Amino acid sequence: MKTTTSLIKRRSEKLFLLTVMFFSSIIAFAQDATDVDITTSETTTTTTTEEWFTNPLYWVVGALVLIVIIALVARGNRTND
Repeated sequence: MKTTTSLIKRRSEKLFLLTVMFFSSIIAFAQDATDVDITTSETTTTTTTEEWFTNPLYWVVGALVLIVIIALVARGNRTND
């Protein structure tokens, strides 16, 4: 009795997964468009601003400060004999 219920359960899970994959493939193929002809003309103006994190000077200074902090913490843990 137990083996037949587990067999039915496994087959129903396989059937469910098969239907989900089937419908997801239908949805994926439905999104493909082959004959689309769109012509648009637009004018865009872009302005570029430099953010602080794109400047390498900040990265170098930040790395140096981090190294100094790590060195001070490591030096502070030593015991003087």
